[in-house]
Amino acid sequence: MKTGFFMIVAFFITISAFAQTEIAGVVLPNTFEIGETQLNLNGAGVREKYWMDMYAGGLYTAEEMNAAPNVRNADVPMVIKLHIVSGLISSDKMSSAVEDGFENSTDGNTKAFRPKIDKFKAFFSEEITKNDVFDISYTPGTGIVVFKNDKELGRIEGLDFKKVLFGIWFGEKPADKDLMEGMLNQ
Repeated sequence: MKTGFFMIVAFFITISAFAQTEIAGVVLPNTFEIGETQLNLNGAGVREKYWMDMYAGGLYTAEEMNAAPNVRNADVPMVIKLHIVSGLISSDKMSSAVEDGFENSTDGNTKAFRPKIDKFKAFFSEEITKNDVFDISYTPGTGIVVFKNDKELGRIEGLDFKKVLFGIWFGEKPADKDLMEGMLNQ
């Protein structure tokens, strides 16, 4: 009887181990739901700066995507999960990094997107601490919805904005090439 119980417990521990991915000391779930759409972890990586881990990033898609332009341009549901792993990230530093990312993503042509960029940057205005989790989701027809620790921070419409936003991680000048390759499962 005890042997059967322990086998069942071992089975569920094994199953739950496969239902998540550990990277940079944090666990990312292997699935994510947007409405009724289930997305799978496409890949994960770590954003490093000066050889220090800043955040773990995961890309969730319905279909496997291994090319940055496909991720950036696709008008399909997807999510970028950012799990903060460093106490060095502040709201000011994150806002500055996001601004640099938009500059790179648009080749310096941010004017057309300025109101949306400013709104997006405002999502990082509250204090950011180690272990905060940001989910940046995109759904056709809805646009970008940003969550911090499962609390919705706001929405920004438009596929055009999604393309420049996802260009921060999947553009010609990504925030971190190794992170991009990890999220593309390369």
